[in-house]
Parts: sequence; structure tokens; C-alpha cells
Amino acid sequence: GKDQLTAIIESADSDEPQGLRDRAILELMYAAGLRLAEVVGLDVAGLDLDEQLARVRGKGNKERIVVIGRPAVEAFQRYLRKGRPKLAGAGETALFVNRDGSRLSGRSVQNTVRKHALMAGLDQRVFPHLLRHSFATHLLDGGAELRVVQELLGHTSASTTQIYTHVTEEQQRRVYDQAFYNQVRLNARLPERRSGRQNDAHTADQRP
Repeated sequence: GKDQLTAIIESADSDEPQGLRDRAILELMYAAGLRLAEVVGLDVAGLDLDEQLARVRGKGNKERIVVIGRPAVEAFQRYLRKGRPKLAGAGETALFVNRDGSRLSGRSVQNTVRKHALMAGLDQRVFPHLLRHSFATHLLDGGAELRVVQELLGHTSASTTQIYTHVTEEQQRRVYDQAFYNQVRLNARLPERRSGRQNDAHTADQRP
């Protein structure tokens, strides 16, 4: 849920260079629903913080522009000002870099997500795709059109995006079933109305 995601993201609250980098990664993955390879492939030149946009290269080497939003922009500003200059090697174009100053690997991003999930008190089996998955389902839950979400995720086919609509339908069904179950239990506990006439209860039973 959103509370769990917030806990994961906010666990990256260090002002150390790696902490600032991790916060920017987590904010970006949730804000833009990027694939793991798209995150590590980002270059500094692909950011437009004034317009809150990033240029990413997705599957099939297709380029697309994604909206990144205010929280991610603020995380980037802190990282680019105080974090990346202390990490990046000379001439490195990568946005996210490791302690050696070179482009961060996909494995490192996986470890970053898992580390912060543990720090947030969540199960270790939290993968980067969770943030992309949450991005999609929260948009759909909020009323976004399937076609728009398809474009944002970089899906070639709408049928791929529809996987996420099934998830939200299941969530809606669970909420409905739980509410219905609670109502049935509540009704079962309500005291029966009593009347002086003995046949009232029998009459009530015959109603459709």
C-alpha cells in the first residue's frame, strides 16, 4: 500500500552522498514507474528539473519522456548539489553513480530497494518492480485512463498494461467482500425486534 511505499522512501533520509542518491532513486522509481534498466541508464543530461521531466531509454532502445513530479525533483536537486559531486568520477555522464564513481548497476539498485524496505520494517523480498507496479495501480485507482498509463509505463501493447487493471479489480473486490462481510456480521448481532403479537416473527419470515 501507499503507507508501505512512503515508509520505504522516507527511510532514505541521510544527508550522506549515498543516502541522497538512494532517496532520489526511490522517489524516481515511484514517481515515474521506471524499469530497473531505465533507472541505471539515466544520464544527467536527460533531466529537465524546471519542467519536471526526464528522458529515458526503454525496451527496444525506445526513448520516451516521463514526468517526475515535485518530490522527485527536490530529491534530485539535493543529490545533484550535495551527493553526486562527491561520488562521480571525472567525465562520468551517468545520473546514478557508485562509490567508485562509475554508473550504478542494476544489482546495486535492487540491493538499495531491499535495504530500505528492511529499514522500513518490511519483508526482505521487496523488489524494484514493486515501485513500478505501485505507480501503475495507484494511477489506475485514481481514475487515470489505461492509454495514459500505457504511455507512462512505456508499454507497446495495452494488454500488458491491463495486467495492472486486474490487480485493482481484485483489490476492489477484496474491499467490497470485506465490507459486505462486516455488514453481515453486524446484522447478525442486531437484536431481533420483539412484538406483543406472537405471529409477528412468523409474518416477518414470510417477507421476500
